[in-house]
Amino acid sequence: MWNVQGNTPLQKAQNIARLKKSFESLRGCIAGLLHLEIGADTSGVDYACDVVLYSEFETQAALDDYAVHPEHLRVKRELLDIRTARHQVDYECLASMPSRRTA
Repeated sequence: MWNVQGNTPLQKAQNIARLKKSFESLRGCIAGLLHLEIGADTSGVDYACDVVLYSEFETQAALDDYAVHPEHLRVKRELLDIRTARHQVDYECLASMPSRRTA
């Protein structure tokens, strides 16, 4: 999740579009990257981040490889000057959840 620079709503929107375009360029470039989605905040609340990246990887090793992949490092360099804050959560999803039974 990021907050991006922008003194006006237009500048912020342009930076969000730049971030989105940069990350979307990674689709199909990195082995093990199964899904990549960029979402811009629509809530408008003052404590929300501006943008979130949601991604899924085939394995933990694929995520580890992504972190040091040259294309990912390119995107990080491209966006360094527009972010004002960055937050990250990596977690492992359980492949199957037990079904809930109701009486």
